[in-house]
Amino acid sequence: MKNLSVDVAVIGAGTAGLAAYRAARARGATAVLIEAGPHGTTCARVGCMPSKLLIAAAEAAHAIDDAPGFGVHAVGGKRVDGVAVMARVRAERDRFVGFVVKGVEGIPESDRLVGRARFTGRLSLEVEGVAKVAFRAAVIATGSRPAVPPLLARAGDRLVVNDDVFSWTDLPRSVAVFGPGVIGLELGQSLARLGVRVVVLGRGGAVGPLADPVVRAAYARSLASEFYLDPDAHVERVERVEDGVEVAFRGLSGEPRVERFEWLLAATGRRPNVDGLGLETLGLETDAQGVPVRDRATLRLGDSTIFLAGDAANDIPLLHEAADEGRIAGHNAASPASAEPGERRAPLAVVFTDPQVALVGGGFAALPAGRFVAGEVSFEDQGRSRVMRRNRGHLRVYAEKGTGRFLGAEMAGPAAEHIGHLLAWALANRMTVDSMLRMPFYHPVVEEGLRTALRDLDARLKAPEAIAA
Repeated sequence: MKNLSVDVAVIGAGTAGLAAYRAARARGATAVLIEAGPHGTTCARVGCMPSKLLIAAAEAAHAIDDAPGFGVHAVGGKRVDGVAVMARVRAERDRFVGFVVKGVEGIPESDRLVGRARFTGRLSLEVEGVAKVAFRAAVIATGSRPAVPPLLARAGDRLVVNDDVFSWTDLPRSVAVFGPGVIGLELGQSLARLGVRVVVLGRGGAVGPLADPVVRAAYARSLASEFYLDPDAHVERVERVEDGVEVAFRGLSGEPRVERFEWLLAATGRRPNVDGLGLETLGLETDAQGVPVRDRATLRLGDSTIFLAGDAANDIPLLHEAADEGRIAGHNAASPASAEPGERRAPLAVVFTDPQVALVGGGFAALPAGRFVAGEVSFEDQGRSRVMRRNRGHLRVYAEKGTGRFLGAEMAGPAAEHIGHLLAWALANRMTVDSMLRMPFYHPVVEEGLRTALRDLDARLKAPEAIAA
């Protein structure tokens, strides 16, 4: 076991960890990057990219199903080759992972350690069987892993998490998806469009990340037209049976149902990888989940010189946020005595279902109570959306009473990934609704629906009562 002394020790070589290492080195600090598992970020290996590959296949299949609505008919019908679908997913996934691994391998070997790290003090750690490392500052960027409730564990070897799906060599016949969050809905809809019998069950009524009840209801209606969706299911039993897994639950109308599936997919959230690091010995304040409490501006943990970034913080599990946090943490770790608040971007989140979802500015849940006004539009009759047969969903935009400053939006509808960007840029530039309406809107485009919602919001802002909605 060797002894090392560095300015910054970075634990985790994912998106946040790589950004932290590079930011620290850019400030002239010596740094070491420690990784216990396979290299390649969550996004490339089991997250963003492989899920989009599956979604792309599902969109191709859906286009064939939807073609008769345009008067176009496929000769001989549709055939989904599950083996070919999953082969492309795995091959392209491996290609993306390869790019990340190549980047890691470009880091000097002397700056890389492979093994599980554990703090032995506030200024020291040990990489099991490899090295003892003394540091002036450290960055924890250990990511997260799927969390599985005990009830679902009863599915035994028929239980999978999203990490497992992208290793399938063929499409299954049926899947029960637990968790109508981002992962569950993206994978559930994709599998359904590829011919898999899918049931999506949740608890508590949440559908994706949406908090606005109007937008959430429109989104749920649209998804439920394609597969069985119950956001507040009452599951009574999960049992491994001879040919798969059996789930007993009460249906939407309260009737008891017992169904069998080939697999049970747990998409029930993720748990930060902070256990096993020895943090309990450092005298740091932790939250109810055992995650150290950090200063969200500097990412510092209490009065220590340890910083926490990315999914391990259990805050905003998005790749661009992890990259930003890694950069901030690494920059501050290089000179902890002068740690400063990092620049954060306007909040933006996207879900790649159909209809897509976009949240800007934290959405409905982040609005100041009693100090906002809402405008809206349904996409059911929006011109370009009807032309494309994608006329589903709803958009609500929010502005501050009195000033008319744009505060954010929630949307489920066509082209939400693009409209969300426009609105995030408007938020970042502190635009008012009036100034947004002075921007160009071409015809005929989906963005005209955004203009309709902004006009509605503008009228409500100027109404004498300016009632919050």
